[in-house]
Amino acid sequence: MTHIQLDNLHKSYGALQVIKGVDLEIASGEFMVFVGPSGSGKSTLLRMISGLEDITDGTLLFDGNVVNQLAPSQRGIAMVFQSYALYPHMTTYRNMAFGLKLAKHSRKEIDWRVREAAEMLQITPYLESLPRQLSGGQRQRVAIGRAIVRNPRVFLFDEPLSNLDAALRVATRIEITRLKQKMPQTTMIYVTHDQVEAMTLADRICILREGRVEQVGTPSELYEAPCSLFVAGFVGSPKMNILNGRFAAAFGAHTVGIRPEHLILSPTPANWSGKVILRENLGAEAYLYIDIGAGEPLIVRDNATVTPVMQQAEKPTHIAVKHSEYLYKFDASGHFLGRGAT
Repeated sequence: MTHIQLDNLHKSYGALQVIKGVDLEIASGEFMVFVGPSGSGKSTLLRMISGLEDITDGTLLFDGNVVNQLAPSQRGIAMVFQSYALYPHMTTYRNMAFGLKLAKHSRKEIDWRVREAAEMLQITPYLESLPRQLSGGQRQRVAIGRAIVRNPRVFLFDEPLSNLDAALRVATRIEITRLKQKMPQTTMIYVTHDQVEAMTLADRICILREGRVEQVGTPSELYEAPCSLFVAGFVGSPKMNILNGRFAAAFGAHTVGIRPEHLILSPTPANWSGKVILRENLGAEAYLYIDIGAGEPLIVRDNATVTPVMQQAEKPTHIAVKHSEYLYKFDASGHFLGRGAT
């Protein structure tokens, strides 16, 4: 188990500041996920932890020991990339065993570690296959297996599922969840731009914005108590509805946010009225996009089993907030003020 501490970390490329003073603690055995928009610094921060990027300023500690100057091979980490980085001429077995051979482990120990990892990842039938004979999901599991056999202190994942199609992403995400359950003592850090991955995998999530930490918390904490308008709009799919001006003033705030699932269609005039301009049917549920004159359509989650009548302009659709506690209020600077209409 490895406790990781980032103390005022900075990273600059000449005059360009990419990481701007990150303070963060990652507990032993924790699964931490870094998320943020493109350019927020999440991959750079991961590479600083791995030793693949130098630290411009600040201190990085593993179990209280400063590792700023340690080479990646001395940090006890294993990294899984989105590109798999498998040797095309080597079988699955040889790809997984290669690092252990370089480290001069015995043939018996190599065989035991490779087969144990293969069994864990359900790739034993493919040990004699070349990468070109494997699907994308299988290749990614081989890359993860190559990391497992090293028995690292820390696992680092850099968008490992971004090259996979939707079905393989779900299947491989399940494999990573099982991996964490089988290796509860291993600290894992995972970078993704996909918030579904973040919400389903993480013990805690660190949201980065322009090289700084915006908020750290459990998935439910970030969803239910965002510290800022940025986090509120970033976490959740579809995104939270954000209303300003007279729409927010009616609730005594500069800005209010309401998630699509916290809105309902009303048979009588309610909080807002508008025209349905789009309906997205996703099978078990549907999303209605309703023009209420707020600049962006209001998104309402609806029951897809109920066939809605697309409203005419002269017959508006009425929308109500399920409960005032579902209103998120923000000040003019975007800081979270609390929930409720009063």
